Amino acid sequence: MGKRILVVDDAAFMRMMIKDILTKNDYEVVGEAADGAQAVEKYNELKPDLVTMDITMPEMDGIAALKAIKSTHPSATIIMCSAMGQQAMVIDAIQAGAKDFIVKPFQADRVIEAIDKALS
Repeated sequence: MGKRILVVDDAAFMRMMIKDILTKNDYEVVGEAADGAQAVEKYNELKPDLVTMDITMPEMDGIAALKAIKSTHPSATIIMCSAMGQQAMVIDAIQAGAKDFIVKPFQADRVIEAIDKALS
């Protein structure tokens, strides 16, 4: 199996889509979370190689979760996922330590390209 990935998105449909892209490309999805608070918890528990993190979520948003994970795991590799038109948030995320971002709706080749680049 390939690298271990944690998929974080409040929409089950989006998690399913990204999981599908990842498993078809030999990545192992080790966990899922529906909000930032769950993401931090799961990260600590699973210590994945990479996280795909939605920006807009209930409880704790993706940027807050990114900062929380980075504060305890500075080497964490996190790629943000955002809908169109969230450029300001994407810039915040990159400044907070995100490796890259992918835009929804997901394009399989772009997702894989971003993940391969972040993990190399």
